[in-house]
This record gives sequence, C-alpha cells and structure tokens, in this order.
Amino acid sequence: MSGPHDRFIRYVLEHPERAAALLHTLLPPGFAARVDWSTLRSQSPTIVDTAIRESRSDLLFSVRLRGGSRRAFILLEHQSRVEGRMAVRMRQYVSRLLDWWERQHRRGSAPPLIVPVVLYHGPRGPWTAPLRVEELLEVPPREARREGWLKHLLRLEYVLYDLMTRSERELKTLACPPLVRLALVLLRLASTRELNRRLMQQVDLFREVHASPEGEQELEAVVYYLRERGTKATGKVTRQVLACLMREQRVEELMWTEGQRLRAEGRREELAEVVLRLLAIRGLRVDKQSRQRILKCRSMATLNLWFERALRAKSLSDVLEA
Repeated sequence: MSGPHDRFIRYVLEHPERAAALLHTLLPPGFAARVDWSTLRSQSPTIVDTAIRESRSDLLFSVRLRGGSRRAFILLEHQSRVEGRMAVRMRQYVSRLLDWWERQHRRGSAPPLIVPVVLYHGPRGPWTAPLRVEELLEVPPREARREGWLKHLLRLEYVLYDLMTRSERELKTLACPPLVRLALVLLRLASTRELNRRLMQQVDLFREVHASPEGEQELEAVVYYLRERGTKATGKVTRQVLACLMREQRVEELMWTEGQRLRAEGRREELAEVVLRLLAIRGLRVDKQSRQRILKCRSMATLNLWFERALRAKSLSDVLEA
C-alpha cells in the first residue's frame, strides 16, 4: 500500500510538464539531450507486471528520441529507504518490460531503450546500496575485468538521484516548475523533526507555487501531504506558512478542504483539531473546558456540525450551542 510520499510524488508527476522537467534533471545530460520531451507519456506499470502495481511504487514513462521514431522507457522508482538488492530488482523490471514489448510487436523490431532511475530520500543518510548488478554477484570485478570475462556476466547499472547528497540551495534553483522544486526540498527533509524546524524557511517556494497557474490546487496537495506525513506541530507551522501567503479567508478555505477529506475518511480526532484551528483563525478564544469538549467528542455528526458552524461563527457559542 502506497504511503504519503508515494501519493505526493505521483501527484507531482501526473502533469507532463512537471514530469519532463524532473526527469530531465534526473537523467544523464547526454541522454536527456537526445529525448524529445514533447512526446513524454505516462504508462501504467501493469504493462510490465501486475505484481509491481500491487507492491511497488514505480512510475513508467515513454518518450521518443529526437530525429526518429526510436522509443525509450524511463522507469522511475521512488525509495525512502535503502534497498540492498535494488540492482537485481531493476534488472527484473527491465526484463519484464522487454518481454511485454516482444509480445506486443512483430518479430525483428528494435527493442526500446530502457533507463532505470532511483529517486531516493531517507532519514538514515545517503544511499549505500550497489548501483550495478555485477557488484552483487560476489565475483572479483578487477580480476574478472583484467582476465576478460566480466563483460560476459549479467550487467545493469541504474541511475541514482540521491536527495540526501544534494543541498537545499541546489534543489531550490533547479530548472523545474515550483511544485517540483518544493516537492524535492520537502522530501529531502526526511525526518519529521527536521521538517518542522525548516518548513518556515520554505515560504518563498510556497509563494512561487501559489503564484503558478494551477497554484491553488497544487498548494492544496502540498498541505494534504504535510498533514499525512507530519504531526500536530507540522500543522501549526504549515498554517504559519500559509498566513504569509494569503488572506485569512483563503486559509479558512484550505482548512475547509482538509476538513472535507477528514470527514470523508471518518477521522474524528483530526477533525476535532481542524475545528479548533478554524476557531483560532477566526480569532475566537476557546476556554479549556470547551477545548476538551471538542477534543473528546466521539460523534462524527456533532463534529461535522461544529465544523460547518466554525466556518461562519462570530462567537464560540455560535459553534457549540445546541
């Protein structure tokens, strides 16, 4: 089952322009220069293997190379922890994709180029797993190369883009749309503690996202991602960031969107927190007894009612009175 990181990355890359910009950054410059990025298309990983869709977090894209009709696939695997046998796993994906291609095309047609890529961020530091299949074969590579038989072994090396070895400054200045840059910076803040500590320093990036053509929708996705992966403290800092970008009314609207999701998911405790945040945004003082009443309420129907009232309330009694 996918987690908040996977869902957020999928959202970021569902837009062709954002996906093309990020992949152009991740791939070796020579290969990226040969790609006709206007032909980028997202493909379902199920064309490779149904098991991948059910248990993995990979994304598959097809492109064509400039000056011809040669097809290429880019297989992007997102990792939030180090996978020691990633090279073998990528080799399996490549093999399955080639098998699928052969079943779909006439015999003799040129196979596609396939570039496997790993996008990594993790709280335990940089990526440490081997990049090449041959490194997992337990053979002496130096002697095998000197004796001329290494080239006959199964070989594959995936592209690694390790966010933990990139500086925040570098990620902020990439030639990518604002949402892509913000997403990479947020992923690099791998621990919740670091996220809460440095989130306020990303106001300029948030402002760029907000000012982009689809900024309202993109910002909602960012807020939802932060709520999913963060803590109550993350929510407080997020609200401080939003307050730097927009009027109080718009902050309320974002809270409304968040509240709608929570209601649909039946998440009682978090909806109670949203009611309290809305009251705070509206400048309504909540005494200790009323706060406990809201937090301990076990009725979703009552919380839904209080949530609707909090959007318009002029006093605390407007919310809590029967």
